[in-house]
Amino acid sequence: MASPINPRSVALREITQRPVRITSRPEENGVQLPTSTWFGSNTLGLRTMRAKLPKSVYAKLAASIRLGKKLDSDVAPTVAQVIKEWAITRGVTHFTHWFQPQTGLTAEKHDAFLNFDEDKFPIEQFTGEQLIQSEPDASSFPSGGLRATWEARGYTAWNPASPVFISETGGTKYLCIPSVFIGYNGEALDEMTPLLRSSDVLSHRAMDLLELIGDKGVLRVNTTLGVEQEFFLIDRAHFALRPDLIMANRSLIGAPPPRGQQLEDHYFGGIPERVQACISEVELELYKLGVPIVTRHNEVAPSQFEMAPIFEDSDIAVDHNHLVMSVLRKIALRHGLQAIVHEKPFAGINGSGKHCNWSMAITADNALDGVNLLKPGKTPHQNVRFLLFLAAILEGVHKHAGLLRAGIATSGNEHRLGANEAPPAIISAFLGKGLTQVIEDIADGKTSPTNAEQAMLKLGVAKLPEVEQDNTDRNRTSPFAFTGAKFEFRAVGGSQSIAFPVMLLQAAVAEAIAEMTDTLRKEIKTAKSVDDAVLKVVRASFKRTAAVRFEGNNYSDEWVVEAKKRGLLNLRRAPDGLAQLTTKDAKSLFKGTGILTEIELESRYHVRLERYVKDILIEQHTLQQMVDTQILPATYAYVGNIAQAAGQGAAAGINMQPLVDAANATTKLIATLQKKRAELAKVIAKAEGMHDDLVAQGAYLTSTGCDTMNDVRDAVDALELTVGDEFWPVPRYREMLFPV
Repeated sequence: MASPINPRSVALREITQRPVRITSRPEENGVQLPTSTWFGSNTLGLRTMRAKLPKSVYAKLAASIRLGKKLDSDVAPTVAQVIKEWAITRGVTHFTHWFQPQTGLTAEKHDAFLNFDEDKFPIEQFTGEQLIQSEPDASSFPSGGLRATWEARGYTAWNPASPVFISETGGTKYLCIPSVFIGYNGEALDEMTPLLRSSDVLSHRAMDLLELIGDKGVLRVNTTLGVEQEFFLIDRAHFALRPDLIMANRSLIGAPPPRGQQLEDHYFGGIPERVQACISEVELELYKLGVPIVTRHNEVAPSQFEMAPIFEDSDIAVDHNHLVMSVLRKIALRHGLQAIVHEKPFAGINGSGKHCNWSMAITADNALDGVNLLKPGKTPHQNVRFLLFLAAILEGVHKHAGLLRAGIATSGNEHRLGANEAPPAIISAFLGKGLTQVIEDIADGKTSPTNAEQAMLKLGVAKLPEVEQDNTDRNRTSPFAFTGAKFEFRAVGGSQSIAFPVMLLQAAVAEAIAEMTDTLRKEIKTAKSVDDAVLKVVRASFKRTAAVRFEGNNYSDEWVVEAKKRGLLNLRRAPDGLAQLTTKDAKSLFKGTGILTEIELESRYHVRLERYVKDILIEQHTLQQMVDTQILPATYAYVGNIAQAAGQGAAAGINMQPLVDAANATTKLIATLQKKRAELAKVIAKAEGMHDDLVAQGAYLTSTGCDTMNDVRDAVDALELTVGDEFWPVPRYREMLFPV
């Protein structure tokens, strides 16, 4: 029997002949221009606006952006006119309010500038009303019960803090207006609105605390964020032959290759030429959009890479991370590549996370302007302030570790967390040896009975500023690690919108700041000085939050045991993590901060649990179809080929027992797969029959459902290591991850 034509072989031949696409950068007289000369050329930021707007209008717009104030409607027409003229002169024909529904992606509906005047002559028009607000309908987005499908009204509103930008794709250009998405009664239907609310609440409460300790003139406290993005790049031809990657963004089958990442030769290695060309073009597009990407490198797993920006204000960083993912996907296709940001696209090797480097900075009209609250200072008071805000963060993480776990609970992250590559599902904080010693000395009362100034000197004021040099051990196993002037929230998944987990973090910290402010206000009444009162409050806080601080190996089995003794949650499965959104503490937090109403909080739980269920069901249906239409037919053909050869050999008097044994061994594996596939079909039917009880459905799928999928995978992977290479229907790991 002749071997079938295998699409894998065709793809491999195509890949070996694929040329490298070279992209030219902006030039002048044949010389490439420095990036700084054209950075942000597709964005209309404050610097460009300043030259185009009247001074009074510019001042109001700048205040809106810098201080988080609402934009005056009377300046909107002037701003809109400037935006329209800027866009039209750059070849833009349409505009859209670009927003982030609860899908984890961005959304947009394009409207033309084209309109007609009273004489029916065509004109380009863009009004202040069109800039500030739009009604995109958008009734089909998930709302978690916030509105019914027939309640179509949803409004997008411009977020002026995030610059408008021009998107270039398919030979067209359109103007994107970063926006929030709200319902008819003002309910938050998107990811950005709660984030902005949390930033405002945290700012107000941090300002109150700063005022209390004597730091005057603060106008706002901004949260800052730098988002490291990990991703895989594989050849598009391989991707197109894998239904599981297309449907589920991860491989549901695939035997491990002899070589994975055990040689540790990919991390920080030379970037392959095709990948280098692709990432360079991605950077080119991102630079034009004002996204400050400054780092690129090979990650640990084969065909895995990372890009990272300089930190920015949190809401802008969230927008920019969405642009990183979308531009990456778009540009990769031009290079014959597929970008995959899923948390665990390939079993047995590292998955992809999104490390969120988070901090707080002061906006002020004096010397405090630009001060990073997580950066130790040079005076006793500055270091007391640093310790106060550090304590507040630890309070928030300690009390609301369950919420932080909920923020990273997705079907993809479930495969990554705790797999000797990413932080575990146990939320803890790492501070480093030096800072931990300072905290423990304070908690143990070793600074008593001295006052705050003497205490700081005794602890060594000179030592604390060293923290900003990142002299702390870099604990890559910690989900929430202090890495010098910032915390790195390392447990966030690679494909996630970071708005939700960052909002939860900011809400938790905002609550803790308010509680510490109340406590400190009482202590100040009897203390000799404000700093003395702060030291007393901080000492008590460090004692309370000792359980959440951990300096060791978060991957170890010993930590799981120790964390249980400390009373820390270990929520391994995503539905268990999401359930933390429904707790009494969660409801109290959001009621007290006003960041989410109870119904908005419930909607977040419902949307995310429903998404988890849908993800798993899509995976199960995809796996079942791959088994039925690809794997089993391929194994039948392989066994038939052996049987035919054995029959022909036996007829010629040759001992064909080795072939018979091989065929029998393979048919046993086939029988196992058929049995496991039948069990999967029953699981799917049962799960789909539970659609009226989402919680029970999620619990069933995350246990029995996932276990059954793993059994099917084991059966398929065993066959992959047995069936002849020319018969195997889908690209193998060695082909996808080690391109020739």
